[in-house]
Amino acid sequence: MPKYRLLTLDELTELEKEFVEYLVLNGITADDWVKIKENDKEDAERLIELFSDVVFEGILRKVNYLEYRAENFVHAFQCLQDKLVLVAMESEDEEASINFLDSAFIQDATVNPPDKLIVRTTSKPYSKARELELFDMIQAGCTISDGGLFKALCLKL
Repeated sequence: MPKYRLLTLDELTELEKEFVEYLVLNGITADDWVKIKENDKEDAERLIELFSDVVFEGILRKVNYLEYRAENFVHAFQCLQDKLVLVAMESEDEEASINFLDSAFIQDATVNPPDKLIVRTTSKPYSKARELELFDMIQAGCTISDGGLFKALCLKL
């Protein structure tokens, strides 16, 4: 069972060069891989699971910022080594014309926020291993970001 998830066939195809390097590092030649796929499907799947975990672990270790956008709020997270820092912008007015799914609206709101928009912040330690928690957040709809939104929202605090 993989720690994160199996890479899809498309993802594996894109990472073919890296997968070949992974096999070589583990002492598996191209001929060996063909034999493993034909004769030991469980071992082949185990190797793909391990490679998938290596790929996701490498990506998640580099994540510094995540974002989650909904129509009526936006959450920007800074992913530190020991905790998550959240900066959120949301409307106090449920009837206001707010759309945080619109990038232009977010850009305008971070420069000149409309009335009744509030910005708040909080932090929390990870409830499980950092990379596992970030993976779960991405699976739940967060996207990896460059931190621009997080920094812009921090200026509004």
